[in-house]
Amino acid sequence: MNSKKQSASARHILVKTESEAAKIKQLIAKGADFGVMARKHSLCSSAKKGGNLGEFKPGQMVKAFDNVVFKLPIHVVHGPVKTQFGYHLIETIYRD
Repeated sequence: MNSKKQSASARHILVKTESEAAKIKQLIAKGADFGVMARKHSLCSSAKKGGNLGEFKPGQMVKAFDNVVFKLPIHVVHGPVKTQFGYHLIETIYRD
């Protein structure tokens, strides 16, 4: 019997506008390092860790964020994803 709740680790970049998120996503697609872009642009305190949010379980993040992390493919930059905080680019590092 597996009673362990699913968990995941992700990193993100949080910005104010959808267009800013889209521009950063294009730079990453062209080879810019996600962590460097997070340190340079993200408004979240996780920016200093390259956007890394560490491990968390479903329900610890807002619903739109959880939907990306727990339902979409890992190692892909998803977004822009709108939440009450702004626009996120999200990459799930691992999910069990």
